[in-house]
Amino acid sequence: MALAERVETATERLNTTIVDSPRAVIIAFLLLTVVFAGGLTSVQVNAGGLDAFTENMPEQEALDEANQNFEDPFQTDTETTTQLIRADSNVLTKESLVRQSQFHERLAARDDFRVESVSGPAPIIAQRLNPAATTPEEYTRTLERASQSEIRQAVRELGENSRLAGSLSDDFNPTSVSASGSISILTHDFPESFSSADLTTVQTDIQVIADDQPSDVRAFGSGTTKSEIRQSMSDSLLIVMPLVVLLLLFFLVVAYRDPIDVALGLVALVMTILWTFGFLGYAGIPFSQQMISVPVLLLAVGVDFGIHIINRYREETERGFAAVEAMREATSQLTVAFIIVTVTAVFGFGANVISDLTPIRNLGIAAAIGIIFTYLIFGLFLPAAKLVSDDVRTRLGVPEFNSSPIASEDSVLGRVLSFPAQVSQHAPVVLVLVLLLSGGIMGAYGSGVGTSFENEDFLPPEELPAYISGLPEPFSPGEYTITETINLLDDKFGGGQGNSVKIYAEGNFEEDHALEALVAPNDNPPESLAVGPGGQAEAQSIVTVIKSHADENEEFAALVNRNDLDDDGVPERNLDHIYDELFASSASERAEQYLTEDRRTAQLEYTVDSDASQSVAATDAAEFAETFRVESTATGDGIVRAAVMDRIFQSALQGLVVAIVLTAVFLVAVYGVLERKPLLGVVNIFPILIAIAFLLGTMRYMDITLNALTATILSISVGVGIAYSVHTTHRFIDEYDATTGAHEAMMVTLTGTGGALFGSMLTTALGTGALALAITPILGNFGVLIGLSVTYSFLAAVIALPPAVLLWERIRQLDRYPLAGLGPAMQ
Repeated sequence: MALAERVETATERLNTTIVDSPRAVIIAFLLLTVVFAGGLTSVQVNAGGLDAFTENMPEQEALDEANQNFEDPFQTDTETTTQLIRADSNVLTKESLVRQSQFHERLAARDDFRVESVSGPAPIIAQRLNPAATTPEEYTRTLERASQSEIRQAVRELGENSRLAGSLSDDFNPTSVSASGSISILTHDFPESFSSADLTTVQTDIQVIADDQPSDVRAFGSGTTKSEIRQSMSDSLLIVMPLVVLLLLFFLVVAYRDPIDVALGLVALVMTILWTFGFLGYAGIPFSQQMISVPVLLLAVGVDFGIHIINRYREETERGFAAVEAMREATSQLTVAFIIVTVTAVFGFGANVISDLTPIRNLGIAAAIGIIFTYLIFGLFLPAAKLVSDDVRTRLGVPEFNSSPIASEDSVLGRVLSFPAQVSQHAPVVLVLVLLLSGGIMGAYGSGVGTSFENEDFLPPEELPAYISGLPEPFSPGEYTITETINLLDDKFGGGQGNSVKIYAEGNFEEDHALEALVAPNDNPPESLAVGPGGQAEAQSIVTVIKSHADENEEFAALVNRNDLDDDGVPERNLDHIYDELFASSASERAEQYLTEDRRTAQLEYTVDSDASQSVAATDAAEFAETFRVESTATGDGIVRAAVMDRIFQSALQGLVVAIVLTAVFLVAVYGVLERKPLLGVVNIFPILIAIAFLLGTMRYMDITLNALTATILSISVGVGIAYSVHTTHRFIDEYDATTGAHEAMMVTLTGTGGALFGSMLTTALGTGALALAITPILGNFGVLIGLSVTYSFLAAVIALPPAVLLWERIRQLDRYPLAGLGPAMQ
């Protein structure tokens, strides 16, 4: 009992400070607000996107190393290059090529663009016609002087397997010399001091010039992508936050029914956001797309705290207490509950800090710190401010507008909320078993929820819904083209960057039989890679380049045949001489894509079965890499995304387990120490487990996957949802004593605290649900899920907690009266 007494003494001192020195509390909090406001200027905005989740991942590092060693028109250094995507009826006509080259020349003339080199169809064809041409001006002159027939002949000579084909759309036909799309690459020579914002400026300026072109030309790169992500963040905040504030204001008016109390609630909400964002600035945690959910969550939880403190204060004043004593009674009853809710919410939100993914970890830190600030402001500042405002109101003679609680036992809402308790008294065991069964079914169904990690999660849709695009200024969103551009890339260039994986191999490839070792695993690949004839793997490698060039060059074919001991087209010896001839030939550009100059690193690209999922392809590729005799690593965009999806799923599962375990241990300890009722901690967890099971089932039914943000919903649901169970249980303990049975105590609880819970549920569900109107799908889905989570948590607290508490009382009665059988417990 010593610990319980110390806790009680500490809470009494805290409550005494609030009610006896409210003005000192207000001044202290206002000073702290000024301090935290100083951190707002240091808040960094990070566009995030896919790159933020792949930093320091071994799979991404392997892909980066492969991209550095091998040329690939679709894999460029996004921080120093700009892709120019052109769509036209035929980008290979003389007129179109000249326009392309003139456009490149115009860009290269701009000193601020710092263009170092240009690659693409126009430069490649111009160099074929005139090998001495090395600048955009020379490319333009060469193309202008060439005839259409000379250009057509150059394209045919370059053929399908050249860098030219790699920069053209999938419909490229060398015979008819036609293609409907092309990609040119601008390489910039930026200094080290060049920032991401500078790159964004360059690429958006390039797009302005591109808009003057007669054909469809788009500047695509990390700068334009981050620019639109930032714009979508700003637009989402501009659309969502006013709606959230209006909804919260509406429910504050409904719950408080007093303009002064509403104003106090709004001041507390603003302070909560200022403190949290100030902390982000001081801590150097960037504000990313995922962070938009944090202020919405904190506003909703803050309103929850505010409604409870004001509602309980009004209950005490209606019982005849004066203002100071009424607040003393209210805070003494709620302080422990607020602390329990805050700690469990920190467990729920903070469980995400164990994630391997930095953005999710940062989200967990920000939300956990924010919920602590929310408790301090609404648990200490708001009661003090309420006392001072009521004192001023009394001295000035300002009337009270409506100071009654939200619900009472005589109200319609009170009767509705108490109905589950009335039903539970007759068959609590049956109801608990039904809830366990239904929760188990939904949980089992929801265990099949999918995971995703796609660009589309972070980017605005190609076409915004009419209810968003039709908003008036200043809420009207900007124009977005990035998703349309990505879809254009997929449609026209998908074959060049399609469903494939890469094997990055390191060894001495001049040794005899080195090439045989590279092709040997192709005979027995995993199922997802067995797409070639006879179930073999379909690969592009240095071996396929050797075979292709041998088909084109008789002299080279003779060299290969002399060194091919088993007549399978793969030479076993004199590989150094074969490489020398290959790299000195017209096939050198193709060879450079698969073998480095020092012949120590090779790249193999394998086609993957189109029906195989990313996770299956990644697993098969990793197993396949182990069958090579040289050191090999599976990599590629699909491998990286599969690795991130695996981490997302692990993060969701680990966060949920950590949140539940920490919350359960804490609640058992708290109720055991303070109330000598440790099993009530387990009873508290029961409703939230039911709510999470139904949430998972709903996610699968609605086809909402676990992605970079929704992966946090499970642990956050514990943090947000446990508040409903804790407030209900804590009020139940206050009412439950030797003269008041569990059923009667629960009836009083649901008609009293149930009203505050209902108001809190409406504000939180609709407030956080407003995120569904965000520009990007990742925020929209999160808004839907957090709204559902809050609703399920409230319903579980009202429906699942009463039978669980009544069952707990029966077990307790059996322990107390073991010889009395079931008699006393059944009464």
